[in-house]
Amino acid sequence: MHPATATGLRIGARILTGSTYAILGADAFRTPGGRVAQAGSTIAALRRVVPMPADDEVVVKANAAVQTLAGAALAFGVVPRVAAIALVASLVPTTIAGHGFWAIEDPAARKLQRVQFHKNLAMIGGLLFAVLDGGRR
Repeated sequence: MHPATATGLRIGARILTGSTYAILGADAFRTPGGRVAQAGSTIAALRRVVPMPADDEVVVKANAAVQTLAGAALAFGVVPRVAAIALVASLVPTTIAGHGFWAIEDPAARKLQRVQFHKNLAMIGGLLFAVLDGGRR
């Protein structure tokens, strides 16, 4: 592949991937809404091993801030490897908290959440490629 083509693809991939996190993270920060209750059991489990604020909304907003800032950094190519690692670290608990299909009885709702869970796994895979790619232009 021509180096200019590779550079263009890297820039496009970073913009597409990072901007998604920046936009969705900013939305979650502004209006955490039902995310707080949905994440409650996951946050409680994490508190057993990681010190966290007692207020679940603060935790959800902090996670959203990480996604917003790391997403923007990835989109703009600023420390892309660090940004991708931060997004992976943020997306793992988000995926578990938000798409726990294994705990849903209704078959249609379970299928929807399983699709969303696997979509997030694919997003994590793409972020891991960004980590491997590093700071290449």
